[in-house]
Amino acid sequence: TIQSFSFLILAALITRSSHGFSSPVPKEIFGIEGSGWTSPTWRWGISEGTGHDCAMICRQLYDTPQARLELVESLLQGDSTQTCFEEIKLVLALAWQRGQWDGSDGGADGYGQILSKMAEAQRYEEGPEEQASRYLVEDMRSKFKLLKPSDEEVIFMDTVVDELNKDCDAARRKCAGLVLNAMGFISLGL
Repeated sequence: TIQSFSFLILAALITRSSHGFSSPVPKEIFGIEGSGWTSPTWRWGISEGTGHDCAMICRQLYDTPQARLELVESLLQGDSTQTCFEEIKLVLALAWQRGQWDGSDGGADGYGQILSKMAEAQRYEEGPEEQASRYLVEDMRSKFKLLKPSDEEVIFMDTVVDELNKDCDAARRKCAGLVLNAMGFISLGL
């Protein structure tokens, strides 16, 4: 099992560097066949299936504060060259899942509600990618103040939402970076 886990990590890193995540299958995560929220083998919340495999890889990749800081900085810059957005959605889901235990997700009305929508694999998965991304950004923004962000972060979030019409991918990345940062992801981890 250690060897198979090591293989999964290696496969994810190879896929990351060789494809630059411009893969023709945009809903796949870490290059694992059958991964993604709509896959019947995903099985979010169960300790088996591709969701579990991807979560293990994700936790390993972001197991240090430095790795998490680099991810958040990349997201806040809107950089799409470092990480595919499906991986970012998994990071968000794992952070929100952890946040339901320690309250860092904004509490009872917080991001756990968005995680439930994500697990249903409809609102953020079906239809055109731009529309699904718009829904995710709008839903994340609607909960943002529950995280008690600074005034500057609230202003930045407003500019991100305005950016949706110009560069949807950059907007969703910046929004994710703001949410993760405000949740304390860099210090708390997954």
